[in-house]
Amino acid sequence: MSTPIAPYALVRPPAATLQDGIVTFLERQVLDLDLAQRQWAAYVAALEAHGWPTVHVELADDLPDSVFVEDTVVMFGDLAVITNPAKPSRSPEIVATERTVRGLGIETVALTAGTLDGGDVLKVGTQVYVGVTGTTEVAAIDELREILAPRGWTVTAVPVTKALHLKSAVTALPDGTVIGYGPAVDDPSVFDAYLEMPEEPGAHVVVLDDTTVLMSSAAPRSAQIFRDRGLEVVAVDISEFEKLEGCVTCLSVRVRGAQ
Repeated sequence: MSTPIAPYALVRPPAATLQDGIVTFLERQVLDLDLAQRQWAAYVAALEAHGWPTVHVELADDLPDSVFVEDTVVMFGDLAVITNPAKPSRSPEIVATERTVRGLGIETVALTAGTLDGGDVLKVGTQVYVGVTGTTEVAAIDELREILAPRGWTVTAVPVTKALHLKSAVTALPDGTVIGYGPAVDDPSVFDAYLEMPEEPGAHVVVLDDTTVLMSSAAPRSAQIFRDRGLEVVAVDISEFEKLEGCVTCLSVRVRGAQ
């Protein structure tokens, strides 16, 4: 594998078994797999059109949730932390992700104490918020804190009881403002700067650059709020992944290199 020059994004194609993905807070709905494939391709195209060439982790049709690659690895500058998923059906997902990351020449460390999903990790500058959820345990957060402290990162545990992952409830804008959907946020006072969004999908953005965010097309009022703040909005339809409690952040891992 040739090593791309950062920034780039890791993505993983949807499995043929996507319909069997885990749902926790939503009722299971029938998925349109063909539509999901087209939506994923459009998502990848949007990343690439805005300066994020993609590296594909190999397809795994026997791993229904594997498209949500964010849960398997978290980047901290030039360090990749391989996670430890709580669900037995998801544990095998980390194998190909780790192989891909190592093949890119990225320094890698794997968590071993407790379980952690990458969707529970929100970075705002050098502040790292980690959700304590049904999939991420305090022991793993403590281990992550030990790994990151020498590198200048501060790790804060955040209770999450109303959403699957922390980033199912909140993400952050380029200026560091944390955005959230009220019914899914336990305690917004945890965050230094917080902005309530009127739509649940509006709480999820991928920061493409200092003035551009990628978000779901299902949150037009939130998109207008971002535009009013001077941001460019790239909207994509990810309805089939939202049926599985997925959002725009779940579908990629941005590799920015040294920070």
